[in-house]
Amino acid sequence: MNALDTARTLLADLIDLGVRDAVLAPGSRSAPFAYALAELEHRRRVRVHIRTDERVAGFTALGLSLATHRPVPVITTSGTAVGELLPAVMEASHAGVRLIVLSADRPEELRGTGANQTTRQDGLFPRHVRASAEIPAEPEDRDTVLSDLRTAVGLGAGTPSLPAGPVQVNVCFRDPLVPEEGWSPSAGAPDSAGETPASRAPEETTTADAVTADPLVDVETEPGEHAERRTVVLAGHGAGEAAAFFARRHGLPLLAEPSSNARFGPNAIPAYRALLPEFEEQIERVAVFGRPTLSRPVARLMSRRDVERVLYQPRPAPWHEPGKRSERVVAHLTELGAFAGYGPAGWLASWQEAGADAEAALQTLLAEEEDSLSGLHVADAVWEASDGNLVVGASNPVRDADLVASPGWHPIDVYANRGLAGIDGTLSTAVGIALGSGIPTRVLLGDLTFLHDAGALLLGPGEAQPDVQAVVLNDEGGRIFGLLEHGRVGSGGEEAAAAVERYFGTPHRADLASLCAGYGAEHRLVESADELFEALEGQAKGLSVVEVRVAPGRAGEMAEAVRELFA
Repeated sequence: MNALDTARTLLADLIDLGVRDAVLAPGSRSAPFAYALAELEHRRRVRVHIRTDERVAGFTALGLSLATHRPVPVITTSGTAVGELLPAVMEASHAGVRLIVLSADRPEELRGTGANQTTRQDGLFPRHVRASAEIPAEPEDRDTVLSDLRTAVGLGAGTPSLPAGPVQVNVCFRDPLVPEEGWSPSAGAPDSAGETPASRAPEETTTADAVTADPLVDVETEPGEHAERRTVVLAGHGAGEAAAFFARRHGLPLLAEPSSNARFGPNAIPAYRALLPEFEEQIERVAVFGRPTLSRPVARLMSRRDVERVLYQPRPAPWHEPGKRSERVVAHLTELGAFAGYGPAGWLASWQEAGADAEAALQTLLAEEEDSLSGLHVADAVWEASDGNLVVGASNPVRDADLVASPGWHPIDVYANRGLAGIDGTLSTAVGIALGSGIPTRVLLGDLTFLHDAGALLLGPGEAQPDVQAVVLNDEGGRIFGLLEHGRVGSGGEEAAAAVERYFGTPHRADLASLCAGYGAEHRLVESADELFEALEGQAKGLSVVEVRVAPGRAGEMAEAVRELFA
């Protein structure tokens, strides 16, 4: 098999395994993949997304996989290009996303010789991939090649003991890397099956994808069978709607993070983290869904030894190792129901009343402070205006949303890169989600997060245009550090303040409007509440940026106002 035949074989088999989208960062050594993709795309077997920056490509593929629940390959040339994928691979590993790294490589005999762009890239991600395989140059045995590929991709889908996650398939190519003279996408190798993806029979559902139609289908208990307990349901990232249904069935307050996708229904308590100090001593048990990471009051609750905690985990989770967490792990909702019991009379009502009061107080505060926008204003407006998908960036934006997002409204799906909670790749992830779901997507992120991933704005002619509106909270730096312990250090004098500002605040003078213009992206500057509401009207169309200017010290002022409100 020559290089192009190998690429054709691997990609055709990936389509058989459920791949419908592929992201390519062009290069020389990966040329066989490029030609094979062009052939497959011509026959509508796969959608191809071309990205110049490998890091952007990696997170775009991650977003596509999040939205489609399918494996998505990201394809790079050899050398440092493969290393650029590490952030996306790490996020995929901790978030359980089926990212497939197809790394093109030089022939085995060139390793260690000083050959250009040649390094040890096979097994480059050993701690973060579920499996890796290497395809040698000019393999003689096609069946072995496909067996190695299918084994790796199968492990990436997850098993009863292994969470889903990324895999790497390193493919060695020997010259020639280009097809014979006269090649064109329509005149390439014939499709072996002659089918388009739409005509294929549905694939079997994998262990990692299995979701019951009724998330409470295994709950056979009736009210009265369990004891009454002052339990709360804590829904962290990725908890899903099962947490909301469980809380409602058991009459328990639901404390749901924005990206839990459980923050809806009558049991969801708004501004719950502001209420925890008031209720903390009354809580007897905590039933945990997903991965809670945002709130220090929640972390304090989870560290209390006098509060019993159970983590509902129906299949292996990618974000912790067995025995590393203090909660007891249960795999069945029947067992979780027996642990949680039912809320005693007045338990849920007391939370609901306090939550309604807290939400009203926050809205009053926002109205009183409307002349000077803050992150809380922006998060509140974005949540209420988003009737498509919403992606929330790390740092302050997701915490602002956690405080003010009303359970009375919920976007279709809320996403966040909470696997490692990094700021890298947020805009690229949103682009992938929009392209994969076909749903207009809004992304709320800070200025540093936006600048870190500005390359996502670079879309070549002919590339599919995502419907993404990026709402960028520009307070000229990383202001979250001023709300942490570093803020207290910075209050110790002029020199300390200057050091904290430079080393943690990372102030900048970037002109976001000029940056967007350079990439050809629509830009709109917002400096008032009325302008913000107007900018958020309707759904995202095309790729655009709404920049919301906020005074650098505004986050600290609003944090103090909130503390006083709930003191």
